Amino acid sequence: MPKNRNTFSSLARFRRGVTSRAVHRVWAWAQETGAVTAQHPGRLRFGRIGAGTRLAFPQGTVFGEPWIELGDHCIIGERVTLTAGLMPDLDLGSEPILTLGNGVVLGRGSHVIADTTVSIGSDTYCGPYVYITSTNHSYDDPHEPVGKQWPRMEPVSIGPGCWIGTGAVILPGARLGRNVVVAAGAVVRGEVPDHAVVAGAPARVVRSWDPEQGWQPPLRTPAPVPIPDGVTPEQLQAVALLLEEPATES
Repeated sequence: MPKNRNTFSSLARFRRGVTSRAVHRVWAWAQETGAVTAQHPGRLRFGRIGAGTRLAFPQGTVFGEPWIELGDHCIIGERVTLTAGLMPDLDLGSEPILTLGNGVVLGRGSHVIADTTVSIGSDTYCGPYVYITSTNHSYDDPHEPVGKQWPRMEPVSIGPGCWIGTGAVILPGARLGRNVVVAAGAVVRGEVPDHAVVAGAPARVVRSWDPEQGWQPPLRTPAPVPIPDGVTPEQLQAVALLLEEPATES
């Protein structure tokens, strides 16, 4: 009897392993097939989708795509929402509403809500679950539910080269300059100058770049050492392998 139980248990584990591998293969196929690119847009008809740009599968909510323009080599993570206009099937005119420059990265689960114009500059990287919106609810009438009051809209502009940390919120009317760092969880409104670091809710500038004095207040970590000229990728790989080897006792 114990031998039969062991045989049955081994067979069950084998079947589960086969099923698991099959599920993973099917999911990998779905991810590859369901991704949106310029060559394979699926049902989505963006105003522009640049060369090398890819929207991972599964996508989040996407509508108003004729008024959405995506630059070259953008990476849009899984379940990212991209919307232009208050609702689907609106005529928003002849100009784009939501614009991403080249090389923009939107992390998993992020939302970009463009009821009026939103522009994100080239090489801006967003961590997961970032929320960028040009619209906010109004609450002027104290007797009417907030969700039923007409929202307020203000354009949003994010300059090139920014880094926006996980869970940050960019509110209507925000204008971020070049190479701005937004700390994780920050809530940003208003204008942020070039080369600034902002944190908090509401966000405030906690570090900025001065051409003569450098970062103020000074960085607490040493600047990264650049790779010397002439070093090949093979040499870098060899150094990485050496660092991974356990130290031997003398």
